[in-house]
Amino acid sequence: MASTAPTLPAANARAQANLSVASCKATILALDLGTNTGWAVRPHAGPITSGTVSFRPSRYDGGGMRYLRFHGWLDQLVADVGGLSAVHFEEVRRHAGTDAAHVYGGLLATLTAWCEQRSIAYQGVPVGTIKRFATGKGNADKAAMLAAMRARGFSPTDDNEADAIAILLWAIETDGGVR
Repeated sequence: MASTAPTLPAANARAQANLSVASCKATILALDLGTNTGWAVRPHAGPITSGTVSFRPSRYDGGGMRYLRFHGWLDQLVADVGGLSAVHFEEVRRHAGTDAAHVYGGLLATLTAWCEQRSIAYQGVPVGTIKRFATGKGNADKAAMLAAMRARGFSPTDDNEADAIAILLWAIETDGGVR
């Protein structure tokens, strides 16, 4: 269902040491929403884990099954990590196609309602902010994002996972945009 990447490398120990006490005790989830959703999570007492999960419907699925599977996946993830403090997701304002926009909107609605029901803080992070943080360039392409995350010691399987890792690192290093 989902793949995992290696833990936070030793080279990033400095970034870990600079975190505030509040963020060190928080379990944070980062998502790159889409049919192939990238995810990264840093439990309060553990290493970063990441992967991708597909919410592609089968030919026999009704229109809402993708969102029900996403909801169930979120429930299982929370059970696996022992709760969440915050969710950060890529905030997309422009889509290449209508279908992608509809899928993103449905996943976003599901995510925000799910967070509201559980009193979990959530925040969208603009695409340019993530790319600038990871590569120094606000309009970096997919290859640059993959290279940037590999340079930090991670092994993302695709650009979705790379984006999720970048969102998580941004949330950790900036305390959710506060710094």
